[in-house]
Amino acid sequence: MTTGDRGFIERLYHATLNSLRGLGAGWRTQPPLRYECYLLLVIIPAAWILGKSGIERALLIGSCLLVVIVELVNSAVESVVDRIGLERHELSGRAKDLASAAVFAAIVNATVVWLLVFFGQR
Repeated sequence: MTTGDRGFIERLYHATLNSLRGLGAGWRTQPPLRYECYLLLVIIPAAWILGKSGIERALLIGSCLLVVIVELVNSAVESVVDRIGLERHELSGRAKDLASAAVFAAIVNATVVWLLVFFGQR
C-alpha cells in the first residue's frame, strides 16, 4: 500500500465517521427524520415487492431516500441559522422556509413517482 492509498483510506474512514455522527445527531434531534426513517422500514420492502423491475424499484426506493437526504440538509440549514442567532430575522426565516420547501418538494416528488409507477401504466 502506498502513502497515497493510505491517505485515501484514512480520509474515507474519517468521512464515514463524520457522516455517521451526523446521522446520529439527526436521529437524536430531528423527529421528522425519525418518522421518515420509520416509514422507510415499510416503504423499502413494499417497493421491492411491488416494483416490477429494477428500474421501478430504484425509482420507488430512491424517491423516498431523497426525502431523507433533503431532510438532513434541511436540518443542517436550521442548525446553522440557529447557531448564528435565535432572534427573528427575515433572512433566517427565508433560509429555513426554503429548506423546508425543499423537503416538501422531495415529498411531492416521491408521491408523484409512486403514483406514476402504479397508476401511470396503460
